[in-house]
Amino acid sequence: MSFMIESVSKNNLSEVLPLMRAYQQFYQVADISDEKNAEFFGQFGEDSPLGCQFAYRQAGEVVGFATVYFSYASTITSKVAILNDLYTMPQYRGKGIGRQLIERCKVYAKTQGAARLQWVTAPDNEPAQRLYDSMNTSKSTWHFYTYTTD
Repeated sequence: MSFMIESVSKNNLSEVLPLMRAYQQFYQVADISDEKNAEFFGQFGEDSPLGCQFAYRQAGEVVGFATVYFSYASTITSKVAILNDLYTMPQYRGKGIGRQLIERCKVYAKTQGAARLQWVTAPDNEPAQRLYDSMNTSKSTWHFYTYTTD
């Protein structure tokens, strides 16, 4: 079966929006808005300094996506790439799509001058952890905190 990984742009963003909605539902986001998603994710692309979103297309259908943002780490005094989103439609999981998306994001991060690609996942997301543990990655023992600015 043919596949390709392509960057998301205004030309194909509408095909990725339903997957973003499903991803947000998986993480129990309360107020999902396709309009906000289109506006927010529309700012990324291969030429954007903010980051890029990639779509995995199989047999003409978008079945997965990943989003990379950029930040900086003062402990290594370098630009870092944050793999903020990774999603594959349930019926396509276990076929190596997530791994291929991560590898594409790693290449993109390197070409953009990032020292590393990093991400977090939910402690109970064991299928994702099995994938990450099977790759040449290191797992942190740091705790992830959020502080809402509202």
